[in-house]
Amino acid sequence: MKYIIEHMEQGFSEWVTLEYAQIIRDLGASNLILSSLPEGTKESDIPLKLREMGLQWTTRPLTEINEVFPELPKLKEQRVCLLDPRAKTDLEPSDAQTYDYFVFGGILGDHPPRDRTKELMNAYPNLLVGKRLGDKQMTTDTAIRTTQIIIERQTRFEDIKFIDYPEFRFNKNEATEMPFRYVLDGEGKPILPQGMLELIKKDSEQSLDDLL
Repeated sequence: MKYIIEHMEQGFSEWVTLEYAQIIRDLGASNLILSSLPEGTKESDIPLKLREMGLQWTTRPLTEINEVFPELPKLKEQRVCLLDPRAKTDLEPSDAQTYDYFVFGGILGDHPPRDRTKELMNAYPNLLVGKRLGDKQMTTDTAIRTTQIIIERQTRFEDIKFIDYPEFRFNKNEATEMPFRYVLDGEGKPILPQGMLELIKKDSEQSLDDLL
């Protein structure tokens, strides 16, 4: 199964780099493609960490994926699923037989969310079919992890264990609540990208410094 993120952003924040690195670990580099990077993006603009992990990327739009990566399955109308919070039906295990690609529009993980899925659906109305991952906002790596569990592990959405808006406490006086839904691991802890907890703590300390 192939997963596409329409990146459409200038540069890579530290947060996004950690998310993408974790997605590559979860999926394997050959199963993830970033499309629609800003025109003029060069190899040197991609974070070294992601280059070393084999990240596949292109400035070309979703519809031209096969021209850049001819080895990938051919894009076919109604065989590409866009994960859309406004879709009427949730993703189901049987959708593994229905779709060849799963597309994420960069809106998952933004708070407040931006309307990227609407932009994508308007741009490719005949190509994409919208499906939902529940009614709570997720980070991009969580959305892809949830999709992978449903499609590849054949697990129903309602059987996945989540936590909404977890609080991460760093000491007696310092804690940060994240405004997203996360998948829980076997120990009942939210699954975060490697290094993300440290970044959240650093961002929290910087925000506190700004107030002082």
